[in-house]
Amino acid sequence: MAHNTELGRHGEQLAAEHLEARGMSVIERNWRCRLGEIDLVARDGEAVVFVEVKTRSGHGYGHPFEAITPPKLARMRRLAIAWCEQSGAHPTRIRIDAIAVTLPRDAPADIEHLEGVS
Repeated sequence: MAHNTELGRHGEQLAAEHLEARGMSVIERNWRCRLGEIDLVARDGEAVVFVEVKTRSGHGYGHPFEAITPPKLARMRRLAIAWCEQSGAHPTRIRIDAIAVTLPRDAPADIEHLEGVS
């Protein structure tokens, strides 16, 4: 489990760096409430972006995006509403993105970013 936790943290850090390199500002990491957790919350211009990050060391268990199922996306929508209510934010736009990070042992990290997945 410790390996998976470390892998996930490293993937989330790389995802945050990826967003910042694209000009976005990460405003929250691992936000939690009774409904679950949002990996990253970022600002992209006027939009608040809720990001699900999935990290794998390879594709032996499938592509990371395969773990982002319709029920997971529905939960992300509920979490986005909860975050807005709790933070008092009233963004003009919200978006849910997904980032897949693959961290093979003998190759550089591969980061894929899908905008507006839900």
